[in-house]
Amino acid sequence: MNKIHPLLDKEKQFQARRYEKECRLLGLAGSLLSLIILAVFYFSGLSDWLAHLGIGHSIIWTFLIYVVSFQMILVVLGLPLSFYTGYIHEHKWKFSNHTVKSWLWEQIKSFLVALILMFILLGLLFWIMALFPRDWWLIAGLVFAFVGVIMATLFPVVILPIFNKYTPVQNEALTDALERILKEGGLRSSGFFEEDMSRQTKKENAFLAGLGKTRRVILSDNLMGNMSVPEVESVIAHEVGHFRYRHIWKNLLIGTLQGLVVFYILNWAMRLFSPQFLSSPRWNMSLFPVFVFFFGVISLFLFGSLSNALSRHFEKQADRYALKAIRDKKAFMTAMAGLADRNLSNAYPEWWVKFLYYSHPPIGERLEMAEEFHE
Repeated sequence: MNKIHPLLDKEKQFQARRYEKECRLLGLAGSLLSLIILAVFYFSGLSDWLAHLGIGHSIIWTFLIYVVSFQMILVVLGLPLSFYTGYIHEHKWKFSNHTVKSWLWEQIKSFLVALILMFILLGLLFWIMALFPRDWWLIAGLVFAFVGVIMATLFPVVILPIFNKYTPVQNEALTDALERILKEGGLRSSGFFEEDMSRQTKKENAFLAGLGKTRRVILSDNLMGNMSVPEVESVIAHEVGHFRYRHIWKNLLIGTLQGLVVFYILNWAMRLFSPQFLSSPRWNMSLFPVFVFFFGVISLFLFGSLSNALSRHFEKQADRYALKAIRDKKAFMTAMAGLADRNLSNAYPEWWVKFLYYSHPPIGERLEMAEEFHE
C-alpha cells in the first residue's frame, strides 16, 4: 500500500488490512467447519436415521424433528467459532457493543428465525420434489424466485424489527434533503427510520429495504452520529441509483437464471451420487446434507466471482448516479473515506482478494472515480 488517498487515515488502513485478513480466515474456518458437520451428519447415518423415523402415519412430524435436529447440530457445534468470530474478535477490534448475554440472545433469535424459514423453504422444496420429480429443478427455480420477491417485501416490516428498533428520523433538515433525493429519482418511500445499531456494534450502515409500500430508508444511529447531512445524502443517493438502474429487478432476473442453472446441475449431480434421490420424500430428506454441499459448491464455482464482478459494475453505476444527484462530490468522498476508516474497510485489497470476495468496488477505487468524475 504505497499510495493512499489523502482523505484516508493511513494507520486505519493498515489496521483494515489486518482486520480483513483475520475475518477472511475466520470465514474460511467457518466454511470448513460447516463442511465437516455436513459430512459427519450424513456419513454417520444420523441423517438417514432421522429421515426414516416412523412417527405416526404422517411424514410431517419426521420432517419437523429432522429440521430441528439439523439446525441445532449446526448451531451447537458451530457455537464456539461463532462466539469467537462474532463476540471475542469484534471486541478485540473495538467494534462490538454486545455483552455475552445480549450476544447469546441475538443468536437465539437468529436460530428461531432460521428455523421457521427452513420449515417453510425446505418443506416447499420437498413438496415440489414429490409432485414434480422429473422437472423439480425448473419448478423450484421459478417458485423460489417468487418467494424471493415476497421475502424482500416483508423483510423490513417482519424480519428486521425482530433484531432492532426502528424509529422515525427526527432531523427535519435530513429528511427534507433525503425526500428531495428520492423525489428526483422517482422513488417513493414509506418513511425514514433510524436503526438502533449501536446496541450491537460501532459499525455504520444505511440502506433502502423493502419493495412497494414496504420500502423504507434505514439509517443506523452510528452513521447519523458520524456523518453530515450532505454525506448521508450521498449514501442514500447511491441507493436510489440502484432503483434508477433497476438493479433490484435485474438481480432478481439474474438470480432466477442462476438458480435454474444450479438446480439443473444439482439434479444431475444428485442422481449420480445416489439412485435413491427423488424416490421418496424420506430419501430426499436423508440426502439433504449432500444436497446442501453440492448446492454450495456449484453456486460458488459457477457464479461466485461472476456475481461479485456484476455487483461491482452495478455499484459503480450507483456511485455515478449519486455524484450526479448530489452535485457535491466532496461529500461523497468524505462519506466513503469515513466509512472505510471507521468500519475498517480495506480500501486497497490485493487483486485476488477483490476478485474472490468483493461485491463492491474497494473504497480506494471509488475515491479515484469520484476525483475524476465530471458531469
